Amino acid sequence: MSATVEKIARPPVIEMFDVAVSSARAPDIAVVADVNWRVLLDDFWVLGAPPGSGKSDLLATAAGLQLPLRGVHRLFGQELLSLGEAERLHERLRVGVVFEGGARPFTHLTVADNVALPLRYHREGSEADIRQRVEEILEATGLAAVADRAPAHLVRSMHPRVGLARALALAPEVLLLDDPLAGLDPRQTRWWLDFIGSLAAGHPILKSRKMTLVVACGHMRPWMNRGRQFALLKDKQLLPLGGRAELEHCNEPLLRELVAAEFTSD
Repeated sequence: MSATVEKIARPPVIEMFDVAVSSARAPDIAVVADVNWRVLLDDFWVLGAPPGSGKSDLLATAAGLQLPLRGVHRLFGQELLSLGEAERLHERLRVGVVFEGGARPFTHLTVADNVALPLRYHREGSEADIRQRVEEILEATGLAAVADRAPAHLVRSMHPRVGLARALALAPEVLLLDDPLAGLDPRQTRWWLDFIGSLAAGHPILKSRKMTLVVACGHMRPWMNRGRQFALLKDKQLLPLGGRAELEHCNEPLLRELVAAEFTSD
């Protein structure tokens, strides 16, 4: 397929050109520099990222939650810095993010109210409509039985699932996941792998629309047969590696390290 046909068939949803990603803790310091990256519609990217590599800041910047120190950043063809606040928010809400640990669900709210929160803030609709949407998401994510519990009363390994359900509430077109398998037992790990696969294929809660995915992880092995595009974060650089076929001929030591690393769970 030519580049022109590819562009028409699958337009870019995230574009970053010569972007420097800052740290949330130190906004004037670049933790990842010179990022040149295009995520196309329906892509499934896996980013191998060792500890301290800036993966969370890269995902936050890609989602539009942080502004880059420099460079051009577009969401769905729109350069964010050129947009007004309302327009920028509209584009950002098309991207869901689940940070490592489940983005800290609000402990004073029930699981159901955590999931309903973005709907109440960003969508017009009746409480009945919101309840119906929340029930659909909780059922799909296996959280229906704990809908009325506070997150503090759940085992810690369920918190990321609450964060995922909340991120799906607005039916985003793109989902960015920050090490979603960290600390999970084999059963939970299998659930995540299967569910993320179903999102990529087109889940009923998204009206069978395929979701564009980016997974940043410290252990790449579980994702090797799931992802379609691969990259590494190394020495403050984003290194695109290509698809699965290219990985077979890649001699990058960090790739071998992150694939061979023993996957442990708590």
